[in-house]
Amino acid sequence: MQHAIVALLSAATTPTPTPTPAVDPNLVSPGVVGFLFTALIAIAVIFLIWDMMRRIRRGRVRADIQEQLDAEEQAARATEATEVDDQSIDPAADEGRGDAAAPPKG
Repeated sequence: MQHAIVALLSAATTPTPTPTPAVDPNLVSPGVVGFLFTALIAIAVIFLIWDMMRRIRRGRVRADIQEQLDAEEQAARATEATEVDDQSIDPAADEGRGDAAAPPKG
């Protein structure tokens, strides 16, 4: 038991030196060059995001215009088809062959 107390007291009284840094903090920090490089990367990313949003917006507008033009073209085709149907339902009658739907005589 005495050896344990002596060991504790001798360990407690022995001064330990404060650890000194093994590496100089000025040599391992990025410094001004690191800050400028990081700022340049941040500015480039912001520019790329801005450009991407502009391109997406243009694509949406073009898609909306194309959709509108397609709808107008489809409506025009439907109108033309209705006019053709109204003009002649029986194509044989237009050619002067008479009524194609009439049963043969005889």
